[in-house]
Amino acid sequence: MRELRFAVLGCGFWSQFQIAAWRELPGVRLVALYNRTRAKAEALARRFDVPAVYDDAEKLLSAEKLDFVDIITDVDTHPRFVELAAAHRVPVICQKPMAPTLEQAQQMVACCRQAGVPLLIHENWRWQRAIREFQRSLNSGDLGRCFRGRIAFCNSFPVFDNQPFLREMDRFIIADMGSHILDVARFLFGEARCVYCLTRRVTPGIRGEDVATVVMVMGPGTTVTCEISYASRMEHDRFPETFVLSECERGSVELAPDYWIRTTTRDGTHARRRPPPMYLWADPAYAAVHSSIVACNANLLGALRGDSPAETTGDDNLRTVRLVFGAYDSAACGQTLRIPNP
Repeated sequence: MRELRFAVLGCGFWSQFQIAAWRELPGVRLVALYNRTRAKAEALARRFDVPAVYDDAEKLLSAEKLDFVDIITDVDTHPRFVELAAAHRVPVICQKPMAPTLEQAQQMVACCRQAGVPLLIHENWRWQRAIREFQRSLNSGDLGRCFRGRIAFCNSFPVFDNQPFLREMDRFIIADMGSHILDVARFLFGEARCVYCLTRRVTPGIRGEDVATVVMVMGPGTTVTCEISYASRMEHDRFPETFVLSECERGSVELAPDYWIRTTTRDGTHARRRPPPMYLWADPAYAAVHSSIVACNANLLGALRGDSPAETTGDDNLRTVRLVFGAYDSAACGQTLRIPNP
């Protein structure tokens, strides 16, 4: 198996976990780092024994022989770096959210298509072990057709204390967490036909919304509600867990707190627990999220090798981006909006 060489663009907070997750997979080697503040890249290079450091992404792409780049920068810079990699004919993995606007996301996809290079989106939330197990139960056929679903990510995690810049965002929770949760909705229930959204600003001193309720008709006609909040104090306040319920013709399946999956039919309830795998580099409090990075990377790596298709390509993630901005448009006009899915 030929070893794939890659570079990371961006050495902020999440890059350490992304790089550690790549190191769990065979046949891939990180050969260069870019960051506009060179000292940050140098510190990360020492930590992970990366041989080359750059503070100019153009120079990195010109000097290094790469099989792909992993872009882990702020969302505002994603279009520029994706287009730069495409110009060098280097396959791209880009973090979510894909772009600040739907138009920029569409341009990124078109640019990579024109250059003939893959554009893959690192959307890891759907790769959590418990969510994957929930999906298998939902699709087993034992429960029949799903008629109603609910996804809840509601907690009181002090996100603005940890990341003060989030207070200044005009659009917050749908663009940030909604990108994850709406992608999970698509993964579990199919494509959205229409969307209705209500938002609230509950935390004092913030500019954007920190609560959103999104209602969609998905797949063959399933009503799906997504509840997203950083302002909720709940009995089961278990950041970063996501809770899911699906009601079907012959029963229901629930992803409950502490990774319990409960399937209920006329014969009773069968429960099993699917906690996340643990890695030495992962924060145990974030294990569900950190471990899903490894599974997501493995899927994208398989696609780059030509072994298996990627789930979250640029074309696929455009559908999530349309949902995100469709939700904002619905909240602004107070109406249900149709979602085009070309």
